[in-house]
Amino acid sequence: MRTFSPFVSRASFAALLLPLAVFVSSCSGRNSNGGLSIFGVLYLILAIAAVISLLKQDWELPKKLLWGAIIWFFPFGGSIIYFLFSGRK
Repeated sequence: MRTFSPFVSRASFAALLLPLAVFVSSCSGRNSNGGLSIFGVLYLILAIAAVISLLKQDWELPKKLLWGAIIWFFPFGGSIIYFLFSGRK
């Protein structure tokens, strides 16, 4: 059971963030005038932080590419998934 305890503590936090991630990812990141909305700005900050953290890791290239693809293809949720489950140092 000890091997699952870090996952369980993170999973409860992820369960709280899931509705927020669904809501934010369903909203447009742009206003009607073409500027960034508050959700667009939050996503941009979160994505940049995730990519900077990813580049600082001393992982091998395939692992970095996999996490980079997750961040890229799942716009808001990918960054949250990275911060919760990547096992960063």
